[in-house]
Amino acid sequence: MLTTLNDLAKLADYSLMDSLNCDPDATPDGHDHAPRQVFSGHYVPVAPTPIENPEYVAHSFSLFRELGFADDLAKSDDFVRMFSGDLSFVPAPMRKVGWACGYALSIYGTEYVQQCPFQTGNGYGDGRAVSVLEAVINGQRWEMQLKGGGRTPYCRGGDGRAVLRSSVREFLAQEHMHALGVPTSRSLSLYVSKTEKVRRPWYSEGSRSMDPDILVSDPVAITTRVAPSFIRVGQLELFGRRARKNEHPQALEETEQIVMHLIDREYSEVIDHTLATPDKVVALAQEFRSRLTSLVANWIRVGFCQGNFNSDNCAAGGYTLDYGPFGFCDAFNPRFQPWTGGGEHYSFLNQPMAAEANFHMFCVALRPLLTTHPQYLQQLDEIREGFARVMQAEMEKMWAAKLGLVKFHPELFRDLAGLMVQTPVDYTMFFRELSELPNDIGPLKKSFYKSQAYEADPESFDERWSSWLAQWQELVGINTSESTVSARSGEEISLQMKQVNPKYSLREWHLVPAYQQAAAGDYELLRELQKVMTQPYAEQSPLTENRYYRLKPLELFGIGGASHYSCSS
Repeated sequence: MLTTLNDLAKLADYSLMDSLNCDPDATPDGHDHAPRQVFSGHYVPVAPTPIENPEYVAHSFSLFRELGFADDLAKSDDFVRMFSGDLSFVPAPMRKVGWACGYALSIYGTEYVQQCPFQTGNGYGDGRAVSVLEAVINGQRWEMQLKGGGRTPYCRGGDGRAVLRSSVREFLAQEHMHALGVPTSRSLSLYVSKTEKVRRPWYSEGSRSMDPDILVSDPVAITTRVAPSFIRVGQLELFGRRARKNEHPQALEETEQIVMHLIDREYSEVIDHTLATPDKVVALAQEFRSRLTSLVANWIRVGFCQGNFNSDNCAAGGYTLDYGPFGFCDAFNPRFQPWTGGGEHYSFLNQPMAAEANFHMFCVALRPLLTTHPQYLQQLDEIREGFARVMQAEMEKMWAAKLGLVKFHPELFRDLAGLMVQTPVDYTMFFRELSELPNDIGPLKKSFYKSQAYEADPESFDERWSSWLAQWQELVGINTSESTVSARSGEEISLQMKQVNPKYSLREWHLVPAYQQAAAGDYELLRELQKVMTQPYAEQSPLTENRYYRLKPLELFGIGGASHYSCSS
């Protein structure tokens, strides 16, 4: 059990800074907070900017247990100081500077540089995320990164801060996604400043505007996220572009270094370290394709829309990274998109295609390492071209599991998707009610939202739903003497379905009052949500069910900040 920061310090091991190249123009002390171009190197040393008068808000009980941290550690003075941005005092061998990394940007497979203030792409990267520690704990390497830790050379003129609102959202979402069984970065801790505030665009109460209509003054906060690494597809792209264009003498070498570092950090258990570089590169593409397709199928399984699935928000380790404009489905809509700037290309059921675009850019980034090995380039191209097939197989497997089927049935699913849109239904509640194996559509109606189409002809809709349910029951093997599957009891089918169909889903309308109350210094609702949403498959108390297992209030649809937002800040 680790009870002090000194205990944690003994486990420090800075593999990225010790094995990769520092920006040659960087300052060793990390006082490097103004926007500038970074032309080479894998990282820039940055001293984070502490938030003023930090106060404990929350920590992850599950991650603390996994890491062997005592819960009291989260409130200890030196732990609070470090993970609210003050590294000036940390015990050796911890370091008094953190690091930030650059990366490139691709949007749906198209390279962009215009978001960079220098129009070159050399100013794009971790603008307000500063990693402060790598530690090997119980044989597992973890990187700890402050979100909102102040300006870096990649800040593009921003203030480097995160507000409490976005920090609460990210903290709770990471906790929830891990509990859902979806690969994700993890939450460690959340601290808020009692005195420091920043102004951000946001929505006035009840606003139906798509864009924020007021400026609000929000408390600043720092949430620490944790992962084996924070290497992004966009990071590999940056070095692949430089190598492709021969932008500096070490460009190809730095590309190979970052790719090998990724393999060491994220794929060492599945890629043999004795292989030659071309074999490793091809194996990496194969493994990442498997992880990425599984990840996106899991997103859709639990109703999650990432919202902004650019290459820079795509973790090369194959887990969920970005918790900015995310959202969980209320009423099922294939085009659900919580971010007003995201467009349909990043909408809910378009996420497999967005993932394919990111995987394409991942492969493009690897190509410079194989230019002298045409047979390996061919293998890489075959892996890339096979993405859609593998993605489709993962989706069909996922839909079959949600429906309790041994094998995906296209016609049954197509009919269901049409009914879910036309009725419409609450995505999470519908599949959870279906998991109870209802005899008729009565229980399913708990998930039905009021709609003009349904109310105009309820008998017709009920008849269509009843017909679909009967077909589903027959395919699953319920209420029929000749089951189409091997003998499975109804109890077994229900249990299997409940293991993939959560009862509780973290909706935006849950989060709004939690972060509003937190801004006033009341963290009770936030902590209640943390408790509920870290047990998403469990049957919880009647009080919890009444509060969180219900339809979104109709008056909240279309409300800015509860149904859509331009940025979570």
